[in-house]
Amino acid sequence: MTKARPFGVTVLAILAGIAALLAAIHTLQFLGILKFDVGFLSVRFTNIWYALMWGLMVWVYVWLVKMLWDVDPQAWLFLVVITTFNLILDAVYLVGPESAVGPAGLTALGLSVLVNALILIYCMLPGVRAAFGTTAK
Repeated sequence: MTKARPFGVTVLAILAGIAALLAAIHTLQFLGILKFDVGFLSVRFTNIWYALMWGLMVWVYVWLVKMLWDVDPQAWLFLVVITTFNLILDAVYLVGPESAVGPAGLTALGLSVLVNALILIYCMLPGVRAAFGTTAK
């Protein structure tokens, strides 16, 4: 049986949906379907490993949106773990050899880092934690 969905949980579900959309865009960029655009520079870059990792993130975020929508108690912890993993994935891309694309790394992932940081901060708010029954003791 699902609980009534508080407004904060709805916001988290929407933010997780935006994160899924951003991960899908990154997947298409690393498959070479979409270009990385930085100012006047437009670059196609293909990396199958990163495409697989971002594709996995799309699937996970879509699954998380459903868990959050149903106010599943495990969704809070899983969202914190996945969002942290996604921030680490962004950081690895920014310092990895593929960042030789230039400032495309920071520009392409800037929105992803911002959304994931917002999700992580929002997850730590007391009202959101209480909605999932994970209040600090």
